[in-house]
Amino acid sequence: MRIDEVLAEQRPVFSFEFFPPKTDEGYENLRATLDALRHDRPHFVSVTYGALGSTRDRTIDLVKEIEQQLGIEAMAHFTCVGATTDELRATLREIEDAGVANVLALRGDPPEGEDVWTQTDGGLRYSTELIELLSGEFDFSVGAAAFPEVHPEAETAEHDLRFMKAKQDAGASFFITQLFFDNEFYFDFVARAREAGVTVPIVPGIMPVTNYRSIKRITELCKSEIPEPFERELEARQEDADALADLGVAYATLQSVDLLSRGAPGIHFYTLNRSPATRAILAALRAAQPWTRAAQPV
Repeated sequence: MRIDEVLAEQRPVFSFEFFPPKTDEGYENLRATLDALRHDRPHFVSVTYGALGSTRDRTIDLVKEIEQQLGIEAMAHFTCVGATTDELRATLREIEDAGVANVLALRGDPPEGEDVWTQTDGGLRYSTELIELLSGEFDFSVGAAAFPEVHPEAETAEHDLRFMKAKQDAGASFFITQLFFDNEFYFDFVARAREAGVTVPIVPGIMPVTNYRSIKRITELCKSEIPEPFERELEARQEDADALADLGVAYATLQSVDLLSRGAPGIHFYTLNRSPATRAILAALRAAQPWTRAAQPV
């Protein structure tokens, strides 16, 4: 089923994001994780796409398997990086032929070690161009990325919102946000996006913290702020993996309860391929049902 249709018909929507492992052993471990995950009935699972298309084949293989063998709705991340427009079309036809109906359209990041994004000769430059290709030539449900704390390369917050509106105008029918740890960033961002003319669902992206060094590296890369009280508690537990993971699950659960009770359309969990934490959070949310207290959707 198309994700735009799921978001139109159901609230809340729960989804998980995974990345294709680089080794056969990692792939088998992830497959076992996904096999267990289907019992939690996620509305969809997304699979990331490596820099310069480095995980292209594994991404396609994984979304095919999720759709065809596990019976879970899958969404393939797709970038402009490292391919001509004709090569992008060919890959998209392969994804479409596999029965995948959903694509998250991204410009893509520079390769590791490089600071500047470079357009491929004969390729696309902006995510809006990719969205236009997807919506104009294919029948995918197209999602796009949104940035509550502003895209690191945006000139201003207002410029970032104008670009977000341009993604919607190009054919994006929903957005998934970058991870954040202060819910006020999300609600303020959604309010400003609505004022700017964005009308489609904006799903918050939540990452349960399970490793101190990892989350510090990730937030530095994507310029997301960790609130000082939360960072203080994380730092105090950085050498105790179990205590830190317990705190990460508790904090993400509180975040999710607040988001859903205030009208967020669902939660997209960034799992880092570690599903036990997100599965525990999802079980707690379904038990508490905080969305029943939402006055109105955002």
